[in-house]
Amino acid sequence: MGWRSGIQTVVQTLYPTSCLLCGTTIEGNSGLCSKCWLNTPFIAGLVCNSCGTPLPGQSFEDETCDDCIITPRPWAAARACLDYKQNARRLIWDLKYSDRSEIATAAGGWLLAAARPILPKNPLIVPIPLHWTRLLRRKYNQSALLSKALAGAGHFDHQPELLKRVKRTPSLVGLDLEQRQACLKGTISLTADKASLAAGRNIVLVDDVMTTGATLAAATQTCLTQGVNSVSAVFLARTSKND
Repeated sequence: MGWRSGIQTVVQTLYPTSCLLCGTTIEGNSGLCSKCWLNTPFIAGLVCNSCGTPLPGQSFEDETCDDCIITPRPWAAARACLDYKQNARRLIWDLKYSDRSEIATAAGGWLLAAARPILPKNPLIVPIPLHWTRLLRRKYNQSALLSKALAGAGHFDHQPELLKRVKRTPSLVGLDLEQRQACLKGTISLTADKASLAAGRNIVLVDDVMTTGATLAAATQTCLTQGVNSVSAVFLARTSKND
């Protein structure tokens, strides 16, 4: 045991852990120094049980926001780590476009903490898929990196290829929920040789950002057609109504 601890100490000395935002050397695996942690908009307190958006006040019951009352979600529950602004935007941009997989590694613990109140028994962790053309251009699926980190942090089953995009969609930026739903119709399916793995399981879908929830709804509906027991979700960030 002692020699392993010694090797770990040497490795940490040679390759010190740095803050994901400012580069300051830090201890532990939180990913952020204390200053950047305080300046990063982690979601805490009361949230909508259906979409994870922050809510005012306090409650000992599961609460639902107005949007989710008006448009009920097909999934059971959802949570998010961050409010999509300021440092959260920077982290997600770097994760998606700057090949910084270490952000996903650090986020595994954040996702586990956020999802813990809604985690079902024996979950199967599944990322929202990218179309192969975007995957080819980007070289990786940031949601798959996040789902792998969450599965590792919680020692859960992970199936990164359960879902696939069968149709490429245009950019959804600026579209409302109905427009996004129209674009996403029929775009996500189960991979044929993986479909049997979903039956009877409690699926937890993972994505980087939730905006309207249209992509998550499309993935959820695909899962529900395969006889899964339940579908929940967790995101690295959640946009607010003012974004």
